[in-house]
Amino acid sequence: MHLAPRVLRRAVAGATVALLATAVGCAPQPDAKAASTPSGSSASTCAKGELATETSGKLTIATDQPAYEPWFTDDKPANGEGFESAVAYAVAEQLGYDKSAVVWQSVPFNKAFAPGVKTFDFDINQVSISDERRKAVDFSSGYYDVRQAVIALKGTKAAEATDIADLKGLKLGAQVGTTSLDYIDDVVKPTRDAAVYAKNDQAKSALKNGQVDAIVTDLPTAFYITSAEVTDAEIVGQFENQGGTPEQFGLVLDKGSALTSCVTAAVDALREDGTLAKIEQRWLSDAVDAPVLK
Repeated sequence: MHLAPRVLRRAVAGATVALLATAVGCAPQPDAKAASTPSGSSASTCAKGELATETSGKLTIATDQPAYEPWFTDDKPANGEGFESAVAYAVAEQLGYDKSAVVWQSVPFNKAFAPGVKTFDFDINQVSISDERRKAVDFSSGYYDVRQAVIALKGTKAAEATDIADLKGLKLGAQVGTTSLDYIDDVVKPTRDAAVYAKNDQAKSALKNGQVDAIVTDLPTAFYITSAEVTDAEIVGQFENQGGTPEQFGLVLDKGSALTSCVTAAVDALREDGTLAKIEQRWLSDAVDAPVLK
């Protein structure tokens, strides 16, 4: 009689263990391989043409408007002409998306790397990689090494500058949010506040109208401006890279994007097989040299 409760308790305990075992057996168990693979870096995640993009089966690429030369041609990112358009389509192909699967989106320069959820898969718009920007967005590896340059009207005092000291007393201008503006503030450290513009077009107009003595842009843009847009201007010189490492443009992605590792792998592959060098040679071959300002 006294054994019955014990037997009952054992039976209940046994049934409970059996139920727990069944529940555990039915629950999804972690895959050892998946658990050891960083997010966004597995082969299955980067399966060509099957990425978790904004629109299934499509790759949404963003850039600013207008889209300037030599990065784009005729303000038409979708035509495949110009350095960054060509790079964008090369990356898309590497990821498994042909030209018909690419959707272009217009996004202002500053908004591309501002905090907040993105509506594009990646942005390509001469955005320099920096630790500060990495706080808000992800970057691919660099697809182009770039230097900043100074442009001034021919025959002016600014055009005669041969070093950074000669620039300090000048009124300099640049587009907002750019490393061009950072070089004015952090490298030149002029005695007069820099003029800041929403677009490079406004900076060019200010230069032509004598509102600034000189403007700062990346070197390829400087070559294009002086050869095709403001032909009475010239490149005064270029700055050395700061900190011993080259400034690089990178593709911008949403912070924590599952695509970051895939896009980086695509850029790396294009660099290794010489594709990036070929595209640079075709579209930026003229932007190779200018006096160095020290």
